[in-house]
Amino acid sequence: MAVIQKHGKSCSPDLVCHRENHPSDKLGAPGCHKNWPEHNTHWTRPVARVWTVVLLLGTCLLYCARVAMPICAVNMAEQFHWSKSESGMVLGSFFWGYCFTQVFGGYVSDRVGGEKVLLLSTAAWGAMTAFTPILAHFCSQPIFSMTLARFLMGLLQGVHYPSLASLCSQKVVESERGFLMSTVGSGSYLGTLVVGGAGSLMLDLYGWQSVFYVSGLLSLLWAYCMWKYLLKGEGPIITLESLGSGGPQSKLSKRHWLRLLKQPAVCAVIVTHLCAASTFFTLLSWLPTYFKDTFPDAKGWVFNVVPWLVAIPSSLFSGCLSDHLIRQGFDTASVRKLMQFFSMGVSSVFTLLLCRKTTFPWAVTFVSATMGLTTFSHSGVSVNVQDLAPSCAGALFGVMNTCGSFLGVLLVYFSGYLIESTGSWTSVFALITTVNLLGLCTFLAFADARRVDIDYSKVRQHNIHI
Repeated sequence: MAVIQKHGKSCSPDLVCHRENHPSDKLGAPGCHKNWPEHNTHWTRPVARVWTVVLLLGTCLLYCARVAMPICAVNMAEQFHWSKSESGMVLGSFFWGYCFTQVFGGYVSDRVGGEKVLLLSTAAWGAMTAFTPILAHFCSQPIFSMTLARFLMGLLQGVHYPSLASLCSQKVVESERGFLMSTVGSGSYLGTLVVGGAGSLMLDLYGWQSVFYVSGLLSLLWAYCMWKYLLKGEGPIITLESLGSGGPQSKLSKRHWLRLLKQPAVCAVIVTHLCAASTFFTLLSWLPTYFKDTFPDAKGWVFNVVPWLVAIPSSLFSGCLSDHLIRQGFDTASVRKLMQFFSMGVSSVFTLLLCRKTTFPWAVTFVSATMGLTTFSHSGVSVNVQDLAPSCAGALFGVMNTCGSFLGVLLVYFSGYLIESTGSWTSVFALITTVNLLGLCTFLAFADARRVDIDYSKVRQHNIHI
């Protein structure tokens, strides 16, 4: 049951007050720990809106570069005479690299700032994308150079979302995090649509090399504009000294990591994100095959485009809705649970409807509803990690995303086994629903929005009964 609370409530010992543009923030409100170093670092609303648009474009370009290889894989395989297994090795190498830098990217972002990590990583993977055709042509064994290039792409792009989580937790007030994360998250769907449409056109007109050149150079242009106009030309220098002396935040996270991972709310966030990410990867991987097997005469662009067109406004709506409810005084934890209920609970209903024999239009409708509702997690579990531990949100999100990526790979393989052994898609959709409901029940039972990254022994004991 949702508990209605206004934002003017007193601060508990495990919560630091975040009141935007309020004079008392400089000194700390009564009952808050006054020496905590995070006040007055939030963006103003106009600045936050500018950053939201910039980060949306950055995430869009991230996916343009990421999906460039899958779009061009068939043409590259024909040119370089790759087998199916060799093409799969190239495509799969990205995800192995992607898993390894999640925690590291969040760790560094928590200490030196997520904007610096975003800038450096984008410049690096943008350059890697632009140089991919050159590496393919100048290497005697393109299969090895492309596998290595995709692995490095995964390493470089793995820091993106943890650094976003860290940046948002440090710079955005609680009542506006849902909108920023859901808007930026919709960039992944926008990027998939852009490279699927414009990339396919460039592929036919100018060859596969053009897709890499354009997406890579646009990413480098984005990094330059961010450095020039948002960071005002300040060099994004990351030194070993800055990593080792990140101030009170780094000391806090080092000293309390074990205690943090023992918190039920933190465990709930990890388990829920693990379930949500793995089921999303499974749907993303197998839905095209489902449509081709079930409706062989259907046009591919319909089921490859329509669900993403639904996902973009759905993601934006979820962010606006969650922030509106919080500003109206609803309990933050209840709002996060409501968003996750739509993401994993209601979406599972439409997933189960795919188990029935249905027509192509209804199948597209059910899939679109499933993918659209899944985006509500941007305002649920994805933001909840910032509520719980803003001082180490990047590293904690990295742990969550790493677990979700590994389980996603396993679930995709296991789903293929179920399809081959049973000859039916019902088992796959039932598996996805089961995993979703497991994560949802965990989140509803244990999720919270109070900060758990503060040392209770160093703050004034202060009990509040709600």
